[in-house]
Amino acid sequence: MKKILSLLLSLTVCAGAGALSACSEDGISVAVPNDATNEARALLLFEDLGYITLKEGAGITATVRDIAENPYNLRFVETEAAQIPRILQDVDYAVINSNYALDAGLAPLENSLAIESAEDNPYANILAVRPGTENSDKIRALVAALSSEQVADFIQAEYGGSVISSVSDPGTGYDDGVDYAALSGTTITVAASPTPHAEILAVAAEILAARDIELEILEFTDYIIPNNVVYEGEADANYFQHLPYLENFNAENGTDLVSALAVHLEPLGLYGGRQTSLDAIGAEK
Repeated sequence: MKKILSLLLSLTVCAGAGALSACSEDGISVAVPNDATNEARALLLFEDLGYITLKEGAGITATVRDIAENPYNLRFVETEAAQIPRILQDVDYAVINSNYALDAGLAPLENSLAIESAEDNPYANILAVRPGTENSDKIRALVAALSSEQVADFIQAEYGGSVISSVSDPGTGYDDGVDYAALSGTTITVAASPTPHAEILAVAAEILAARDIELEILEFTDYIIPNNVVYEGEADANYFQHLPYLENFNAENGTDLVSALAVHLEPLGLYGGRQTSLDAIGAEK
């Protein structure tokens, strides 16, 4: 059985950038996303690296309170995911979602000190819709465009492995079962993060435009509003999150959005702030 160490002795949980000065006084400070599923991803990455051990049964909703062993005296700074690049210089290390890393000018494959494995990774970013609309011509047309070879090629060329297409068999961009003539002149509205989601959607927009369908992209930088606008019917779909996050959001907010397509994967990266290598962690043991 795994030995459960006292969190008071081995782990300090700091909330937000305001606690950074205290976190820096003793131990190695690590900024991690504070939303349930991305915090778990960060902790699972640290467990894979051998720096912590999580309690038995801790999974994709693990938090710092699920840490059983912390032999390197790591101090985790729980921070809103979008804000982590801004405090990178104030912590020793930070775990950053690739979309926010790219926005901050970081190249995940080149600049990260460690990166999440893509193999059997459950965190593919999805197209989320209201239940019952996933089989509508609007959504099927959007799914076909995002599942195209054109989009897959763009992802590979633009992001060079920092973002990975999740579509196993890319198509032409069109669905033979969709009545595109009936959709001519209509607008499909999608709420999305700026990078890489809105950029990928811009490629899909070109495919839809060839059939006289406008794709309106509403950009948001938070993780709450995009789900709300879809649930409330102000947007047809959103594209910014992975399925574990959506399932947790639905459970916490009483919503029932569903996935229509897994589009791409953004491996989570560990970046150096005050540190330039992982050597400092080993020095703490």
